[in-house]
Amino acid sequence: MDRLSSLTEEELTPEQRAVLDAVAGGPRGNMGLMGPFGVYVRAPGVGNAAQALGAAVRFSTELPENLKEIGICVVGAKTKAKFEFAAHAVLAQKAGVSADIVEAIRQGESPKFTDANESLAHEIATALVRQHRLDDALYARAKQALGETQLVELVATVGYYTLVSYVLNTFEIPLGEGMIDPFPEV
Repeated sequence: MDRLSSLTEEELTPEQRAVLDAVAGGPRGNMGLMGPFGVYVRAPGVGNAAQALGAAVRFSTELPENLKEIGICVVGAKTKAKFEFAAHAVLAQKAGVSADIVEAIRQGESPKFTDANESLAHEIATALVRQHRLDDALYARAKQALGETQLVELVATVGYYTLVSYVLNTFEIPLGEGMIDPFPEV
């Protein structure tokens, strides 16, 4: 049973259409109602704010793409968000993260990093999804290596993709065409 009622783009109210148009008019392009966007349009006030934050996190940061994608994959794996992990595993590899690291993250294992900042991004994201905070020592290392701006951006990325993962999981959003199920046991 579908958790959300059927909805097509033609049925959208003007407020809902504005959310979808904001997504399509930005750097993500026309995603249609797939992924979290089909959920966001159902609550335009929250949905528009969520999609705007998502656009900022994805496309308006100084944080290197490989570090961002490691954070997103950690969240996707921890929450077993199928759509999110499947989409961002591909983006992580395009950003230069090795397939072995992505697979270790998927399995909840400790990856073998050769890049110190990738290892740190993984450690930060893992601490946030497990303890919901950084201890003083990790914070100091993170601030030293990334600086305040990139550290804020990484924390915001983990927070935003936690929201996305909860949305995807709650409403059981299916994988997109061609996506491989990273968590078939769920």
